[in-house]
Amino acid sequence: MRASDRAYAALRQDIVEWRLPPGTVLGEVEQSARLGISRTPLREALSRLTADGLAAPHSGRGVVVTGISLDTVAELFELRQALECKSAALAAVRGQAAVFEELQSRFRSAGSLISTSDRQNRGGYYELVAELDAAIDTAAANSYLTQALGNVRLHLARVRRLAKDNPARLLETAGEHATIAAAVATGDPDLASASVSVHLHKSLEHLRSARITTPEIRTIP
Repeated sequence: MRASDRAYAALRQDIVEWRLPPGTVLGEVEQSARLGISRTPLREALSRLTADGLAAPHSGRGVVVTGISLDTVAELFELRQALECKSAALAAVRGQAAVFEELQSRFRSAGSLISTSDRQNRGGYYELVAELDAAIDTAAANSYLTQALGNVRLHLARVRRLAKDNPARLLETAGEHATIAAAVATGDPDLASASVSVHLHKSLEHLRSARITTPEIRTIP
């Protein structure tokens, strides 16, 4: 793997996991030393992060990790609504029912993955959500739609960190994802789209009830 690819992957993961929170300045000198690479591949990595929307130019010192606000979350969900509802509708028409029936069953018993004391298990729950996303992408069989959803999900992974430690909401989402899988399995595109729409509405309302703030700009040494 090229140095720029390694740097991009490491920085992207740090941003998504909030180890580099919004407002963090990614200075070239500091980040080159931290990642053990020269400034040329680092600049390429920072350019890719900027293209992803995870970073933005900062006056004279590299880039800064972009902020998250209720306005940006609402805009993200507007796009997510259009893309995910369409993807689920296509999956209902083109997918194999058995795949989604099995996923429905796993979501129905996902409570064991959501505990108040074991965050690693919660990671297992998010892996299950990713499996459903991948199954819908595969069934929808639209490469342009999948590509667009990939960028949306990148930002969603960061937003989820604002609420992922709420077990009650995670239990609700398990039921909602089970409903989505069941709807796709029926082969009814309208039902599949509607089930996704309900889930997204509830998720956005939950995020709106959380306090979303962007920290002051700061530099990570």
